[in-house]
Amino acid sequence: MFSSTPSRRRAWFHRQSGALFLSVVFFAFLRLGLHAASSSSPSPSPNVHPIPALIAAAETRFRAKLARQSPTLPAAAAEYRRRHARPPPKGFDAWHAFASAHDFALIDEFDPIVDDLAPFWELTGVEVRRRTNAAGRLPGIDLVRVRGGEARAISLGADGIENGGGGARAQGLVAMMEKFVDQLPDMDFAVNTRSEGRVIVPWEHTKYPNLTDSATSLLSPAALSPDWGGTGSVWEAWRRTCPPPSPARRLYSSLGAGWGGGRGGGPRDLLRERWEANNGVQATLQAGGGEGAELAFAQATNAGLDFCSNPGAHYEQGHFFSDFRTLPALAPVFSPARAGGFGDVRIPSHYYYGGTRRYTYGWDPVNLEQRAVDAMEVPWEKKRDVVWWRGASTGGGSSPPGFGAGYQRHRFLRMASVGLVEGTLADAQRTTPVTFAVPPQPVVGGEGPAPTRGTGAYTTVPVPLGALNADVMDTAFVKEVVPLGGEHRIGDSVELGVGWGYKYLLDLDGMGYSGRFMAFLASDSVPIKATVYDEYFNDWIEPWVHYIPLSAAYAEIYNIVAYFSGAPPAALRAANLSAHAAPYAAAQAEADRALRRIARAGKQWKRTMGRTVDMEVYVYRLALEYARLWADDREAMSYTP
Repeated sequence: MFSSTPSRRRAWFHRQSGALFLSVVFFAFLRLGLHAASSSSPSPSPNVHPIPALIAAAETRFRAKLARQSPTLPAAAAEYRRRHARPPPKGFDAWHAFASAHDFALIDEFDPIVDDLAPFWELTGVEVRRRTNAAGRLPGIDLVRVRGGEARAISLGADGIENGGGGARAQGLVAMMEKFVDQLPDMDFAVNTRSEGRVIVPWEHTKYPNLTDSATSLLSPAALSPDWGGTGSVWEAWRRTCPPPSPARRLYSSLGAGWGGGRGGGPRDLLRERWEANNGVQATLQAGGGEGAELAFAQATNAGLDFCSNPGAHYEQGHFFSDFRTLPALAPVFSPARAGGFGDVRIPSHYYYGGTRRYTYGWDPVNLEQRAVDAMEVPWEKKRDVVWWRGASTGGGSSPPGFGAGYQRHRFLRMASVGLVEGTLADAQRTTPVTFAVPPQPVVGGEGPAPTRGTGAYTTVPVPLGALNADVMDTAFVKEVVPLGGEHRIGDSVELGVGWGYKYLLDLDGMGYSGRFMAFLASDSVPIKATVYDEYFNDWIEPWVHYIPLSAAYAEIYNIVAYFSGAPPAALRAANLSAHAAPYAAAQAEADRALRRIARAGKQWKRTMGRTVDMEVYVYRLALEYARLWADDREAMSYTP
C-alpha cells in the first residue's frame, strides 16, 4: 500500500483526508457513548434519582477506609507486607513515629507510591542512579540533591555542571523534606519543572526491559531538544504505550482532522454532534414511571477514559498536544500529577504546599500567612446556585497546531457560553435534557394557604441551552493565550475569592493538573472536578463525599445543579411549571443540605488530611521507598523490627 518515497506517501494521505475526518467525528461520537456507559452509575429504578445512592455508597467506602487503618507500628508493617509482599523500607519506624506525632489519619494508604515506583524494581541501583543523572541534564528538569542530611535544589547544564538553583517545584520539594531530611541517605530527585507529564515508555519496553539498555543515550541532551519542533507529538509518543493490537497502535485510527481541522465540519458542528450524543445518555425518567436512557453521573473523575481503545478521544484533551518533548525511556522523574499512560512519579504540588494569592484559600498577602477563613468567604445561604469558573485559555500546546478548539477548557466554555455571547446566538435554542424533581402539588382542602406535598417523581424536559446557561453558568476565560473567536465568553480577571460567592466551583485541567483544587476544598463551596490526572492524594479523598466528580463529556453538569438546587427557571418554563417555582424552592431544602454536607466534608478533609504536614508525611514515605531503589543492596535498605 505504501510507496517508499515521501512524496507518494504525502499524496496518499491527502487523498484520504476526507475519510480521516469522518473517522474522527465517529470516534468522538462513539467515545461519548462508551465513556458514559463505563463511568456512570447503575440504572436507577423509575423515579429514583441515582445521586443519593452514589453519596451513600461513597460515604460507606470512606468510613470503612478510616476504620481499617493500622493502629500500631507492628500492625502497619504487617499490612505493608500483606499488600506488597515485601518488608517496608528502612526508616519505616521513624516515618511511622513522624506520622503518628502529627495525627496522620490514613497510615496504610500509600499504594500510589508503590505503583509509581514499581517499574524501577526491574532496574539495579546503578541504573536508577544513571538514569536520574541523565534526566537531570535535560531541559525542564531540576535536581533535588540530598547530601549529608541536607537538601538543595540545583539546575544542571547539558554537560552535567551545576549552573544555578532549581525552580519553584524543586524548591517546594526541598521545603517538604526539611523536617526529616537528616534521616535520609544521599540521593538525587529529578524534578519536572513543567506542568505536563514527561515520561512515556513504549509498551514493548515495559514488557521487555532488556530493550531499555540504551536508555542513557535516549535520555541524552543531544537526542532530546526542549520541544517537538515538528518532529513528533505527545500523542504519537503516548499511543506507543498501548498494546500492539489496540486501535491506537493502528496508524490510521490515530490520525484525523479533529476539532480544529478545517477539512470539513468545524468546532460548532462537532459540538452539535456532542449535544446529540449527550441527548442519548441523559435520563428520560418520566413522572409516574417509564423507561428511558440512563441518568449518568461519573463515579470518579477519570473513570472510563481509554484512549488506547478510543484514539479519536485524544483530540479532546490538551495534554496530548503539549509542545514540550517527553522522555522516551523509563526514568525517575517526579511530577505533581500523573495522567494515564505516563511514567512520572507523583509528589505534592508546590502550589498546594506554599501560599499564594492565586492558589491558596485564606492567603493574607500582607502578613504572608494563611487564615482559617478567607476574607471574601460568603455564608452558604448567600451563595449563588450557579457554576463558577475563571481561567486562561490554556489547556494544551500547539504540537501539532490547529486543535485547540477541542481542548477540555475550550469545550466546556463553548458549551457554557451558548446564548451568552453573540457568536453563539444561533445555537441558543438548541436543547439539552434536564432531569429534576416534579414540583410539589397543592393539597386540596384545609384552611389558610394551600399546603403542598412532594410527588416523589422526576421528569426530564429538553431545555434551550442559551436560557439554561443564563440560569446556572458564570464561566469565562480571562486571558486569551491564543485567539478564541466568538464562541467563548471572555471576562475580567478576578480575585480567587470571588468564587466563594458561588455554591459550585468548577475545576478543570489546564496545561496540566489544576492547582486550585485544594483552595476550592478549603472554601465553604463544593468543587466539581473534571480531570485526567491522578495526584498524590487520590487514595485519601472520596468523590461524592468531599467533591463532585465530572465526566470528560461534561454532559451531566446541568443535572447535578438541577438535583441539588432544583430545576433552573428555564427548565420550569420548558415544562410549563413556572407557577410552582416558589413551593418548589422550599421543597429543595433537603437536597441543598446534602450539597452543603459535601462542602463541609471537603473543608474538613482539607483541614485534617490535606494539610501541609500530610504532604510532608507523603514525601517522607516516598523518599524512603525511593532510597531503597537508589541503593545497590536493597535488602539492607529494608525495615527490620
